[in-house]
Amino acid sequence: MPVSFSPAAHDAALEAIFVPFASGELTLPADGRVLFLRARDGFRLREMAQKHWVCEQSFKPFAEALERSGLTVASPGASEPFPMVLVLPPRQRDEARALFAHALQRTSAGGVVLVAVPNAEGAKSAEGDLASLAGPLSHLSKHKCRVFWTQPLGTQLDRELLESWISLDTPRLNPAGYVSRPGLFAWDRVDTASALLAACLPTDLHGSVADLGAGYGYLSAQLLARCPAVSSIDLFEAEARALEPARQNLDRAQREHARAATYALHWHDVTQGLPRRYDAIVSNPPFHQGRADLPELGRAFIDVAADALLPHGRLWLVANRHLPYEATLAARFNEVRTVVTQDGFKVIEARGVRA
Repeated sequence: MPVSFSPAAHDAALEAIFVPFASGELTLPADGRVLFLRARDGFRLREMAQKHWVCEQSFKPFAEALERSGLTVASPGASEPFPMVLVLPPRQRDEARALFAHALQRTSAGGVVLVAVPNAEGAKSAEGDLASLAGPLSHLSKHKCRVFWTQPLGTQLDRELLESWISLDTPRLNPAGYVSRPGLFAWDRVDTASALLAACLPTDLHGSVADLGAGYGYLSAQLLARCPAVSSIDLFEAEARALEPARQNLDRAQREHARAATYALHWHDVTQGLPRRYDAIVSNPPFHQGRADLPELGRAFIDVAADALLPHGRLWLVANRHLPYEATLAARFNEVRTVVTQDGFKVIEARGVRA
């Protein structure tokens, strides 16, 4: 597969976070133990990391990149404390606040939390948030990023605020009535494109179905509601934080619609292919990484879907109207039709996989 999610070739925040060590303002712990939350692979990390460093990363392609570089990657959610915790926080503020609180929970007494944020992604707000939890910070600026760190942790922590911010990451109902959590794609609503695709799904879809880039499970829940002959659904999602909300949404859909259909959740990078074949596939594929458009991702999803469909299988896809997927679809399927174009999106059905 020629394209995949990957960390940026030049990761300014990853480079900046190590500047305090080069300048002598910080030193690594004597025992060499460092936890790196939302770590991303890169030259400076490979250069700095030592035997007892542990990385956590919930985005599957980034986690696999770390592992390929020989770094230790632990499943998110552990509780072991470390004398130093490094953090590359996300842009979504509630998600970042929860991550700061988690970082402080994972830092042993007298330890330090060190953070780097690009200036254009809310660096000053992030620094203020950490200071409100941990007290006065030290900081510097480098590579168009703000780097800031706590004093050796003691009694200055705001425990009440910390517990409040930890709860921000708890899966909860969004205004649309689906379980979600901050930072997921369209976490606080039903995405317009996904809703359009769901409204177009034919009721005669049947058998085993895959949902590629499933998010918190909206499309799969709609399959259970609209397609009584669907017997099983595999949800493939690269962001591990989406899996628990998806589980809760699918459990509820099963109960509400009295469906015996089974489902399975897979923490998986779709661009690496699928492990089995399906009667139908539905997808609202990603087409950007960070702020950059990357339509190659959508084309990779189409290729993977074509490889994973049975000969009679059908692909139902929604995409921004401007995205150039038609050539890829025509190369892989005998029949391609645009079902509807609305609100800047297009819903496409493709069938008859080319040999």
